[in-house]
Amino acid sequence: MDTSDSQPAPGARQPQAPRKSGVKIGSKSPNACYFMPMLESLAARDELNEVIKNRVVKSCEILDAGSNLYGNGFVKRDNAADVLRENEEKSAEQIAADRVEFTLAGRIISQRSFGKVAFFHLMDVTGRIQCYATKEILGDEAYSVFKKLDTGDIVGVTGRLFRTKTNELTLECRLVRLLTKSIRPLPEKYHGLKDVETRYRQRYVDLIVTERTREVFAARVIMVREFRRFMEAEGFMEVETPMLQPIPGGATARPFITHHKALDMQLYMRIAPELYLKRLLVGGFEKVFEINRNFRNEGISVRHNPEFTMCEFYWAYATFEDLMDLTERLIGHLALSVCGKYTVPYQGQDINLEPGAWKRLPFFRSLEDIGGHSPDFYRDAEAVSDYIRQRGEKAVDGEKLGKLQAKLFDLDVEPKLIQPHFIYHYPTEISPLSRRNEDNPDVTDRFELFIAGRELANAFSELNDPADQRGRFEDQVAEKNAGDDEAHPMDDDYLRALEYGMPPAAGEGIGIDRLAMLLTDSASIREVILFPLLKPES
Repeated sequence: MDTSDSQPAPGARQPQAPRKSGVKIGSKSPNACYFMPMLESLAARDELNEVIKNRVVKSCEILDAGSNLYGNGFVKRDNAADVLRENEEKSAEQIAADRVEFTLAGRIISQRSFGKVAFFHLMDVTGRIQCYATKEILGDEAYSVFKKLDTGDIVGVTGRLFRTKTNELTLECRLVRLLTKSIRPLPEKYHGLKDVETRYRQRYVDLIVTERTREVFAARVIMVREFRRFMEAEGFMEVETPMLQPIPGGATARPFITHHKALDMQLYMRIAPELYLKRLLVGGFEKVFEINRNFRNEGISVRHNPEFTMCEFYWAYATFEDLMDLTERLIGHLALSVCGKYTVPYQGQDINLEPGAWKRLPFFRSLEDIGGHSPDFYRDAEAVSDYIRQRGEKAVDGEKLGKLQAKLFDLDVEPKLIQPHFIYHYPTEISPLSRRNEDNPDVTDRFELFIAGRELANAFSELNDPADQRGRFEDQVAEKNAGDDEAHPMDDDYLRALEYGMPPAAGEGIGIDRLAMLLTDSASIREVILFPLLKPES
């Protein structure tokens, strides 16, 4: 501990006038009053306990010794994992001969004290390393302060490596400097943070104590980075489009509504970037993509969060079939980058993501071959509606046949699509932005990708006929007026853009969160979103 100067360290708390408080911590330190507002707040929330009080007493003693609780200016030069990796093959004699000094910083995650010597583990973003502190090396004053450190404190250390009797690489500390005092204790070592809601609500603690959580988000970072690299290597240009939109378009979903005060206008949080990206195709860009945040005012489940991440991309002079080929190569590349292999485990199933092994099946054929329904049945709106109600799902009298067929698919086909399946040629009436199939105008050149029983992507050859698009918008407006909150609104500016001419193109949206779930074997979308939306704490 750096305490050679008897004067208070720069930034150290100066003694304050005594403060009257109902909270007692058993310290006569003049610094105790500094902590009283925090302790009173903890007591009011019934979160104050003897462990926290004890840590506050230690904090007062550290301040009394002239050390800072929140030091600054310490330069971290080395990472734990690098130090261990570079020296793992060296013998104790080689390490001693090297006499290399390392400077690390991180959080104390375990401690073992034996009077005048102590061992502790230091964890940084790369891993953990064992450290060794002694009164003989640090000195009486510094070691006295070191003994007041707790698990959870953040420290900077400088020292040389040696091997213990058990051959563990250990850093012999010549300096230990407190950088951040932890007032709250970490969860107990062997039980960790078990309550799921607490893990999501206090993700900062979850990341400290749960190695699996750190691994999941490290994998997500790799996935997004490789996604971007793949798209750029394929010639796509990354762009940015508005998150605040005057018309919420590009998907059938209920938007979040906000208000712009200066312009006195209602705005919507983006439900999809699609219509803006296609405006760029009109403007002459031929390959564009955006990794974006979308917001949909819908329910929360293991697959849905109101704020989520997607990648949408658009490719001029391509078709939805070209996108199937691209998607196989993209996700295969991500599987190799994140998991090191094409076959990945997911919730007890082995999913084969190798390009070329993916199945392709028309929508109505899937209702027959996988769902077990005859054409006579799924073309009878009344029969399908009754069946849906019998299955305990909502079906509205007079609902369009295409929507009923989509619900039938959700019930009896989607859960069975474990290995990668492209389901294509969706009904036109549930695909308001998709190009009609030239041989059968009742279906569109659209596909959805399903893996592990859930949708991961939606894509289609784009509708670029402004007259056809206007008619479909009008049908959607009629549905909205009839009470469908998720129907697509009219967008006259987008129609105007189409009237200038958009080249034939194909576009796709891939759910980044769901893809992360697949590649990290996570059952819930909350496992792959750092801060998922939760109800307020009561």
